[in-house]
Amino acid sequence: MSDTGGDSGRESEAESGGGNGNRNESGSETESENRNGFDRADAVDRLESLVDTVENERMPVPVREVWAFGDVALGLDPVERLDIYLTKDILLRDESAPAAGGSGGSDEQNPDERFQESHGIEGVGKSVRADWAEEYPEFLRANANGHAAPEQCLAAHLLGDEHGTGDEPIHFEVCNASFEDNVTQRLRGAKLREDYTQLLDPRGVCLWADGTRSDEAFRKLRESELALPTLSAALEMLGMEDEEATTAAKELHAWREEQDGVTVRGDVV
Repeated sequence: MSDTGGDSGRESEAESGGGNGNRNESGSETESENRNGFDRADAVDRLESLVDTVENERMPVPVREVWAFGDVALGLDPVERLDIYLTKDILLRDESAPAAGGSGGSDEQNPDERFQESHGIEGVGKSVRADWAEEYPEFLRANANGHAAPEQCLAAHLLGDEHGTGDEPIHFEVCNASFEDNVTQRLRGAKLREDYTQLLDPRGVCLWADGTRSDEAFRKLRESELALPTLSAALEMLGMEDEEATTAAKELHAWREEQDGVTVRGDVV
């Protein structure tokens, strides 16, 4: 659920904890908690920096969209957690150039074998681009099975120490489906499992898509011009009954409050 303009949207229900959109004025959070979030201007700067990196640096997999959702889209200040969504492509064929100094001949060790030996990680050239791994080996990350994990690699590259503090209060979602399609998919799954922590907050704004940055979206974020409903109301618009939507919103907010530092969730649909 995206917004194209209008007055600044604010959380106003008890389930949101957002008060009038400024947590400092609402008194609902402690000073120490506020210091763990972002000033609004800093949050938008952080998003612009991330989009700059996506535009200008090789990524482990092709990136198609960058979205912001949650607190920053609502106009809250400070932003307790910065929610970012990336739509990526699944790497079906790696078109990386041969490694520097390599001939590309049949006797040359393939990148999968090379990175298994050097890093103990499988799947380079299959799950993530080989030339990216050659250029940014410090950002190569694996899942529990030792296989290169695109979402963890993206998080390390975009949120790691080189581009931020490395422990910022950021939630990072990565999926091969678009934001709006995944909102619907995750809603369906959360209802079936009765696990509302799996919901994707539908209140988002697209910042970058297929190589094009939305300067207007960034302007609206900076000026808090997005008119978006409360979370429970947004879920009702997607077909939830009133009582279930209120319960789901409370559970998702509670889950968010338990998170600390950078959290990453990868999804394939």
